[in-house]
This record gives sequence, C-alpha cells and structure tokens, in this order.
Amino acid sequence: MKRIMLFIMTNIAIMVVLSITLRLLGVDSILAENGSDLNIQALVILSGVIGFGGSFISLLISKWMAKRMTGAVVITSPSSNIEKWLIKTVEKQSEIVGIKMPEVAIFPSPAMNAFATGATKNKALMAVSQGLLDNMTQGEIEAVVGHEMSHIANGDMVTLALIQGVVNTFVVFLSRVIGHVVDRVILKNNQGHGIGYFVSVIVAQVVLSVLASTIVMYFSRKREFIADTGGADLAGHQNMINALKRLGQVEPEPLPEQMAAFGINDKSAIMALFSSHPPISARIEALEKRAMNLS
Repeated sequence: MKRIMLFIMTNIAIMVVLSITLRLLGVDSILAENGSDLNIQALVILSGVIGFGGSFISLLISKWMAKRMTGAVVITSPSSNIEKWLIKTVEKQSEIVGIKMPEVAIFPSPAMNAFATGATKNKALMAVSQGLLDNMTQGEIEAVVGHEMSHIANGDMVTLALIQGVVNTFVVFLSRVIGHVVDRVILKNNQGHGIGYFVSVIVAQVVLSVLASTIVMYFSRKREFIADTGGADLAGHQNMINALKRLGQVEPEPLPEQMAAFGINDKSAIMALFSSHPPISARIEALEKRAMNLS
C-alpha cells in the first residue's frame, strides 16, 4: 500500500513540477505570443494520466499477462518430487523474507530462466522454466528462486512501474510541447494543428522514448545486483554464483518484454544502455567480492 501511495504522490508531484517549471521558463507565454492555444496545465494532467495510467494498468494485469504470454501453469497440486520440492522451497523462502506465499508456476521452455511479477509483493507470481528445472542442481535452483523472491520482497515490480510512469509522463508531455513549438513558433501555423505538429510529436515521442528507456534499464540493472545478493543470502553465495555461471554458458531465450526486467537472465541488448540485466561476469564478480568481505 505504501508503494501504491508513493506511485500516486509521485504522479501528482511530477505534474506540479512540470507546470511550475514551464511557467517559470515562460514557455506558455512564448507559445501564446505565437498563437498557440496550448493549455499547459491540461497537458500536464493528460500526460500524467497517460504516462502513469498505462504503467499502472500493466502492473495490475501483470500476472494475467505473464501466464498467457509464457504459458506458465500454476502448481496447484504438485505431481512430482521436483514440484513438491519447489513448492516447499518457495514457501520456506517466503517465510524468511516475510511475504505471503506467491503463486508458483512452471512455463514450458527448454531455456533456463525464471521470472517474478505481480501488482504487490503479497499477491505475486514466481515462475521457473522447465529447462531450468531439468538442467540445474537443487542448490542452483534454490538460488534462482531466492533471486526472484528478492525481486518480490523488494517490491521491484512497483518500483519499476513507478519509474516507467515517470518517464512516460515526461515523454508524452515534452513531445507535445515540441510539436506545438515546431508548428506555431517555427512553421508559424496559426490555424489548428498542422502536419508539422503531428510529425514533430511522432518523431519526438520515438526519440524521447528511446532515451527514456535507458533510464528504466539503468534502474533495472541496479535491481538485479540487489536481487543476486538476496538470492545469495537465501541459498548461499556459491549456489548463486554457480547458477549465474551455468546461465552464462548458454544463450538465453528472451522473456517477453514486459517480464524481462524481472527474469534471472535476459538476452543482452545490442548496447549495454538498453539491457535490462548487467553482464553475467559483472554479477558474479560482485557476489565473489561480497563473499570475500563477509568471510
């Protein structure tokens, strides 16, 4: 609930700051002098609704989407020893981190991967691939489960949704302000929105969205190091390191974009700035240094 309130308060704060900043810079006066009927306050509110609204809705339906996009099947009645062990492991770890038992699911992929999602940490979903169960030792699986459990316990789903909402708000707002400047100030169009406005908005939104994604991915990479630490605390540093080494031996099958940030591993982007996960080598190095400092 605290994170949801933070979500709402941040939305309001962003809208207030945007409105005040543009007024101090005199942007509304410049546009008015050039015949623009842009209502800054209305645009700020619209941008906040669009930016945070989409992010918040995605968060609310994240479990539903995850199950359908990956084919994950929730274990209701364990039918094998490995399923029974997996349920007990998740139950034990959830008690340690102090959250309600999440739904546990298996998705049909030969690749080694796992993810966690959900609107709140007490109503979450934790899923592992069949390939991970088939190719990892129990210690390594326990570490992966601990990594995902840490994502849930730390509220990373809400945190990244909040960050995404903030950047979305700026993208929607700034792209439309740029459109108005180009249309009214540069092209001197004083009759409704011309083609310059629509083209400028589209181009600006694409460019700003690409730049904004680097901010979201930066925070995602930071959360991965924290989740690795959580996995090490729950299952042991060596198990977490071994799990990462095993993941580094194969080319990962990418998860759907909506869940990539909460997986144990993801295909690296062409450029590091756009990757949701740090390099495996950097994650292993961080854990080895931590283990040495604790010994």
